[in-house]
Amino acid sequence: MNELLIEGLSAMLIGMGTVLSFLCLMIVSMFIMSKVVRKLNEIFPEAVPAAAGTKKVASKSDDSEIAAAIVAALFKRQ
Repeated sequence: MNELLIEGLSAMLIGMGTVLSFLCLMIVSMFIMSKVVRKLNEIFPEAVPAAAGTKKVASKSDDSEIAAAIVAALFKRQ
């Protein structure tokens, strides 16, 4: 029984060590990749697209359309 417990603990430690080492390797590789991408963005900057259009300014006609939609929803609910 003692031998089975030791084998189980060793399998658990090997498994947890494998997962821990993989996660540490993944964190380090993501950190390195972040540095590489940051450096590449300095070398090859991406063009910023111009604004597609102007922002729509709210007017009283918009408010009246919203109020009409609210009233219609309330009457439909009853």
